[in-house]
Amino acid sequence: MKQGCFRAVRLIVFLFLTLFLMTGMVFGTGNTHDFQSIVLEPFHGDTVKEWSFHGRTFRHEFEWGLDASRFASRINDQQFPKLTYVEAWPMQLFGTNRNNLDLRSLGIWGRFDRRGYNWIDVFPIVPGSAQPGEPPRPFEIPIPGRIRYLDMWVWGSNHHLTLEAYFRDHNGIIHMIPMGSLAYIGWQNLRIRIPNHIPQSRRVLPRHAGLYFVKFRIWTMPTERVNNFFVYFNQMKVLTDVFEMMFDGNDLADPERVRELWAQN
Repeated sequence: MKQGCFRAVRLIVFLFLTLFLMTGMVFGTGNTHDFQSIVLEPFHGDTVKEWSFHGRTFRHEFEWGLDASRFASRINDQQFPKLTYVEAWPMQLFGTNRNNLDLRSLGIWGRFDRRGYNWIDVFPIVPGSAQPGEPPRPFEIPIPGRIRYLDMWVWGSNHHLTLEAYFRDHNGIIHMIPMGSLAYIGWQNLRIRIPNHIPQSRRVLPRHAGLYFVKFRIWTMPTERVNNFFVYFNQMKVLTDVFEMMFDGNDLADPERVRELWAQN
């Protein structure tokens, strides 16, 4: 009787340990990460952007455009808001070397005729598509890997403004993530965590289904004067997980490789 009980206990312990190890192996595979910090846009004025990891280089071309709500000011032949690149940058990031003309920041000059919930959209566009009398063609930035954080340096002048970031998932749904208030003085690093409920993978192959960056939106608060204000952007960066599990035949889940194979038929 005692031997039977002892054997039963040993069997239960064995089964428990086996289940624990198998579960650990499964979770260990699923929890493997390769986080990398990638600067998507330094805001230095170049239209060509390149990101490299795992021996591959990704190249995209885009510039930046503006749109605004209905009460954006027009003074003589000047239409607001305005966008340009200025020779200024956060000293915490690059120091005080003002002789380095390669360092610039994206500047937005805003004016509205009325107070209220006015907005300015800052969004990537196809280079050369901003022609007089025609809306520019938007370009959505493909985010490499599975983004965990987005951060950017933003200069504020203590106006009551807020900043939002917009992303599109692989289902075509746009998600808005608040980046916070710009009611502070000087350069600050703003960081947001991408919520887990935003999908960045599929059940079927290819599993990876990264997000696309759509735009930034600057809001003015109704109590704030809006006849003249400035905002500056520098170094848009992501912390992203670029790990992809390898398996037998993983090249057949690579969309570029699939296009090459089927282009031969």
